[in-house]
Order: sequence, then structure tokens, then C-alpha cells
Amino acid sequence: MSRFKVLLFILVFTNVIYAQDLQLSPKDSIVKNSWMVGLGYNFVDNSSGGFNGLFKVEENWNAVAFPSRLSIGKYFKNGLGIEAIGTYNKYKVGKVIEGAVNTIETDYFAIDARLSYDVNKIIGETAWFDPYVGMGAGYSDANNRARGTINAVIGFRTWFSDQWGLDFSSSGKFAMEKSKGNHLQHAAGVVYQFGVEKELSKRGLEKLALIEAFEKESQRIADSLAAKKAEEEARLLAERLALEKEKARLAAEEKAKKDAEEAKRIQLEETIKSYGDVQFALNSSVLNAKSKESLRKLASLMETNPNLTIQVNSHTDSREESSYNNWLSKRRAKNTVAYLVSQGVSAERIVSEAYGEQKLLNGCDDNTPCSEAQHKINRRSDFKVVKF
Repeated sequence: MSRFKVLLFILVFTNVIYAQDLQLSPKDSIVKNSWMVGLGYNFVDNSSGGFNGLFKVEENWNAVAFPSRLSIGKYFKNGLGIEAIGTYNKYKVGKVIEGAVNTIETDYFAIDARLSYDVNKIIGETAWFDPYVGMGAGYSDANNRARGTINAVIGFRTWFSDQWGLDFSSSGKFAMEKSKGNHLQHAAGVVYQFGVEKELSKRGLEKLALIEAFEKESQRIADSLAAKKAEEEARLLAERLALEKEKARLAAEEKAKKDAEEAKRIQLEETIKSYGDVQFALNSSVLNAKSKESLRKLASLMETNPNLTIQVNSHTDSREESSYNNWLSKRRAKNTVAYLVSQGVSAERIVSEAYGEQKLLNGCDDNTPCSEAQHKINRRSDFKVVKF
């Protein structure tokens, strides 16, 4: 496996691993802006016992069995929320009301408006837990006495989804007229958000930054790998072109060499041909003076070309039997070779073949009448260049 493929495999494998962690999910977003309605229960403590009676539920807390609290509010990106709340309750007989045991069941009504603030803006935002504090004003009819109140609230919401959650709060309601008394009101209920506008949480923003950094690094690696691949491909192309160029050069040299050798071979054969074939008399293998002269010229040529090897091919005309003519052509080849050897040519540089009447130079076969001059053309030894 090439280095490029190894790096590519590592990049893909790393992307697969980190892509599982570096993915934005619903948990990385939080609601920044929404409307919210709530329905639930309220519990009124008008015992005037302060914090000492805060958790004396049986003695001090008043409640009804049906949903008794309705709210609607608008919540903004800056953490502020404006809410309107309506509640109903009953002061039960036997409960402590304003320091005394209640003997008559009375109704409780309250309408409140408040401004709240999301504490997550200070302590760090989460997608599921929203503590808040608030201040407001309201109107309460408690213990058959109407009063205006200044309210302080602390509470939290916990979310199951982007729309649904639970809301828990405790409010201190301070009467604008001191003589009418203060009381506590606790609440628990279901809330539903709509018109939701979401943004990434701090964790989501951090993850997004990591994703962008990872993608940037992945792109850098991919670009680097692409550049290395392009560089490697360019190098391989250059090597291939150089190899092809070298092959072409060697092929051209080889062709030029073969062409030169072929030209040399043709030149040598034409020179040898110019000396004339060795001619023989009828039924004779004796070399005449003219033939010897041709062979001496051939021997001289072989002396000046020490790498030259020739083949002596001896023939007869078509007269007489084929077996006889084969024997006669062998004699003629033997005598031709012997004379060249006598002129100083090494026998290793000469090969011979006897063809009898197989390679006639004209149509003078057994069925064709020819003149003596025509038959004479076929009684010969000729020469072929084998090596040079």
C-alpha cells in the first residue's frame, strides 16, 4: 500500500471516529426566545409563621384538588421573562391563617404580574434545567381581605423536550398595607413552550468550534494529500515519459543499427554478386580460371571484413537424375569451399548447402527443352551473407 493510501485511510478512519462525537445534537441547543403557558397547582401559606413554619405542610399549606394555577409569559434571549399568573385556592378549616386556626372556609384569588430572570445566564446554560428569580406586583383576595402585593419569586423549570417541562416556584407576597399581612405561595405545574427560537448553548458553541477546527484540519490534510497525490502523479508521469523517451531512443538506435547492418549486408552481397557466380562445365565440379578469380576476390573481401561469414550454395542443371545432381552439387560446394580455404579464409567462416536441381534460375526443367547457354546458368555456386 502506497504512503498516500495509508494517509488517506487514516484520515477516513479518524473522520469516522470523531464524527460520532463531533456532531451537534438537540442537547447542544437551548431555547432563547419563546412563549410559555403553564397549568398546575398552587399552595398558599398564610400562617404568618415566617420561615419557622415553612415546611409545616399539614398545618399551614392550603390547596385544592384540581388545577388552580394558570400562567402565560414571554421569554427573551437576554434571560428576562414577563409573566401573568392567575391562581385560585381555599383557606381550609383547621389551617393556621394569620397566626390563628381557621374556622371558616374562604376563597383565595390572586392575579400577579412579574419580571423574571434566567439564572443560567450567570451560572451557565443547560438544555434541561432553568433556575430563575423574579420580582413583581399583584392583587390578592386572601382571608376576605383584598390587598396589593409586592412579590419576590424563586424557582426552576426542568425540561423533557423543547416544548414540555415542569415548573416549580415559591413566592413571597408582601402586602402594600402592612396591616393586611404577608403570605407565601408555592406552585408546581406543567409548562408548554411555543413560538420557540433556539440557539446553540455554550457547550454547543464549543462543540461547533471544535467541529469547524476539525473540518479545517481535515480539509488541510485532504489538501495536503491531494497535493502529494498530484506531486506523486506528476513524478510518475515524468518517469513514464522519460522511460518512454528512453525506449524510443533505444528503439531508434536499434532501428538505425539494424538499418545500417541491413545496408551493410546489401552492400556486401552486391559486392559479392559483382564478382560473378562460380560457373561449372556439364557434369563437372572443377573450378575454371574465371571462377577462381571470382573466389580470390571474395577471399580478399573476407580478409578485409574479418567478421564476415558466408554461405556457399551449389547447384546443377536439370539434366541427369536428381540423385546424381545432388551428389554433383555437393562436390561443387566442397571444391568451392576448399578453394576459399586455400586462399586463407577460415573454414569456420564458411557454411555450404547443396541443392542439386531444386533452385533453377529459369524454366529449364526436365520437361522444357533449353539451349546449352540456358542450362549453363543453372550450373553454379552462389553466395549469401550470413554474418558480418
